[in-house]
Amino acid sequence: MNVSYDKTGNLEAVIKVELTPADYADKVTKELKNIGKTKDIPGFRKGHIDINQLRKRFGTDVKVKVLNDLAIDAVLKYIEDNKLDILGQPIPAEGHNFNLDDDDVAFAYEIGLAPELNMVFDQSVELDFYNIAVSDEMIDEQEANLRNQAGSQEPAQEYAERALVKGSIMQLDAEGNVRSDEKAIQVTDGIVAPFMFKNAEVAAKFEGTKVGDKVVFNPFDTCDGNEAEVASMLHIDRDRVEEARCNFEMSIAEFIVHKPAEQNQEFYDKVFGPDTVHNEEEYRQQVRSMIERALQPNSRQLFVRTAEDYLMETYGTSMELPEKFLRRFMMLSDKNITEENVDETLRMQIPGIKWEMIENKAAHVMDIKVNEDDLKAFARVFAIQQLNEYGMGQMAEQMADYYADNMLKDKDQRRRLAHEAFTAKLFTAIHNAIKLNEKTVSIDEFRTIVAALNNATGAEVAAEEEAQQ
Repeated sequence: MNVSYDKTGNLEAVIKVELTPADYADKVTKELKNIGKTKDIPGFRKGHIDINQLRKRFGTDVKVKVLNDLAIDAVLKYIEDNKLDILGQPIPAEGHNFNLDDDDVAFAYEIGLAPELNMVFDQSVELDFYNIAVSDEMIDEQEANLRNQAGSQEPAQEYAERALVKGSIMQLDAEGNVRSDEKAIQVTDGIVAPFMFKNAEVAAKFEGTKVGDKVVFNPFDTCDGNEAEVASMLHIDRDRVEEARCNFEMSIAEFIVHKPAEQNQEFYDKVFGPDTVHNEEEYRQQVRSMIERALQPNSRQLFVRTAEDYLMETYGTSMELPEKFLRRFMMLSDKNITEENVDETLRMQIPGIKWEMIENKAAHVMDIKVNEDDLKAFARVFAIQQLNEYGMGQMAEQMADYYADNMLKDKDQRRRLAHEAFTAKLFTAIHNAIKLNEKTVSIDEFRTIVAALNNATGAEVAAEEEAQQ
């Protein structure tokens, strides 16, 4: 066997494999004998057909398979031994054929070579990193949220903001009198939440009320006529909802108001753990740190975007690709790609191809690998975030492993989480290796920076679409 390598362009080459009978004859005979032993052949008992009959019946197909397997294995081995960085997979060279009747057979495969990217990640690379300043207003807002979360529901005699109202809800007739007939809808233990009403005018009817007051309202107006909500409020089946398209009178028996927790040692211990906060100054500092931690993902996300833009501008703008090879590779890989649309398809895929090479090269330079422990840890953090978003924060730590394991059992979710873990690990390594130009900005300034990036991206997309037209 002889394997040769010939560059046909700056990023394109042909690997030729020349085979002689000494390379393939024994393998063809072995494969034929295996067919004779295992295949049911009409007219012959299994294992009792001579080699000549096998050659006559299966010789051509077996020879083609053996030759192709030997050739592609030789090509892949050559690529691996010579550490060639290729795009896609080797494809049969255009216009290259061989004659099966010949003893000596040659195969040729085209390959596309990845361009060299001499990436550097050290202190010579400087990128902006934006920290968000925590304002007194942000601390005050978070402090109010913490007190509300740690607060309690208590009965009251007067209406207050976000109060629940309890009492009887009675259906009225056309003259505004409480109905007492058998078909009347009457709720003796009703409860409504005016702060959740869709109609502000109806909600306003409860403002300033006290226990013993009566409020007339139409339940349909509280929820834009949502049948399920009307049925729930009036404790009726949904098939009776139409009967309730009228006014009702609520006699207020009680208000349930939310009372925020008071700032004291019990509150400090509940929020931050025992013996962590002892006074107002320490409390506000802990709240500040809490907000800073919550804002950090935004800063990291913006940094990732900044780093991606830097990498594309630095290594992607002038990147050359083996476009002739890529066109043939795409047409062979997808029957829907033809001579008529291959140029357009390639043009649309070039940014993705470039980014994949940049990302892979960066990972190689930074020695980034995601092992099973990395993946499990990332999935666990993701699970905790999801549980917190679903309002299950108190159970997040206990349930995280269960949810993470379930996610990793799903192939699609596992693949997605693996790539996200890889990306997070890569950009953390870049963050730690380069020089950061750290800036502290207000939340509004941060939003302006992000909006400017989004507008720039939108303009690029619009220009791209216009160019296509």
